[in-house]
Amino acid sequence: MVDIRELARLSGVSPATVSRALNDRAEVSPETRRRILEMADRLGYSPNQPARTLVRRRSDMIGLIWDTGYSNQDRRHPFLLDLFVGIKQTLAESGYHLMVLSTADAASPEDVGLYLRAAQQHSLAGVIMMGVEATHPAITAMVDSGTPCVAIDLPLYRNRTTYVTSDNPAGAATAVRHLHSLGHTAIATITGPLTLMPAAERLAGYHAEMARLGLTPDPRHIVAGDFFLTSGYEAARQLLSLPNPPTAIFAAGDEMAIGALHALADAGLRAPHDIAVVGFDDIEAAALVRPTLTTVAQDRVALGAGAVEALVDALDGEVASAHAPLHVATRLVVRGSCGAKVLAG
Repeated sequence: MVDIRELARLSGVSPATVSRALNDRAEVSPETRRRILEMADRLGYSPNQPARTLVRRRSDMIGLIWDTGYSNQDRRHPFLLDLFVGIKQTLAESGYHLMVLSTADAASPEDVGLYLRAAQQHSLAGVIMMGVEATHPAITAMVDSGTPCVAIDLPLYRNRTTYVTSDNPAGAATAVRHLHSLGHTAIATITGPLTLMPAAERLAGYHAEMARLGLTPDPRHIVAGDFFLTSGYEAARQLLSLPNPPTAIFAAGDEMAIGALHALADAGLRAPHDIAVVGFDDIEAAALVRPTLTTVAQDRVALGAGAVEALVDALDGEVASAHAPLHVATRLVVRGSCGAKVLAG
């Protein structure tokens, strides 16, 4: 039975290109897609064939490190689950299987060989990382081992490694620009942990757009959160207690934005009439809360697919050194938590 690599060889393209063609991705030209599909039909190729480890002469198993860091073992952000779905679908279409590497038994920062031992024990071909902290020694050990690795939202610059992330600065700038277009100038932000790349980039996007609009944010309007609901609630309470509270809040994550909406409600205020709120992520709950949450949507499927395709490229030897990182575009989803600023008088 033909596998994806044989189909790629006979079609004169890479396995990653075959995967993109079978998934009708825009990066593949119509002529190349037609040639691949015709060849697949002629050979009776199916992407759902059984494992082909002996044909490949290497493992067809990809490891997934899905973690929020050793300090937050019991918290799982809903956005990571959405990413997991995108990764799983694209891996199956590329002829690989997925193994989630558990940290339940040994997750201390001292256990630097935690993930590396698991990868070697199961002969993993490569590893995808999401929700990880760059400071975790086990992550450093894995990357330094030379195992092909692709991270989501974590910059990797080693040999046979790369990362995939959303265009966080542009997304944050879009949120600020939208609030300003509604008449807001006192725009606060609730950040994520600034040791994490998405949080730092979204804060940078906030500052850049405020400066471009000629606005100088009050330093008290920049409050730290941790991407989870409770921190958004507490940050919003802090903002509301100021002598001159903001008229709009851009939260760098939807859970924090929803927490802010709860804080407004508990204070007897309404969004968007009293304070407008914008989030970032577009998790499922964003369309379910009341008012519904205006947010910057990340393309979860594209992030997951991009991570898989970059890893397949590395496994197929197309990437001998660091792969150029992929930045996925975001889009603003306007819902009920944003409205025109109510002007006094």
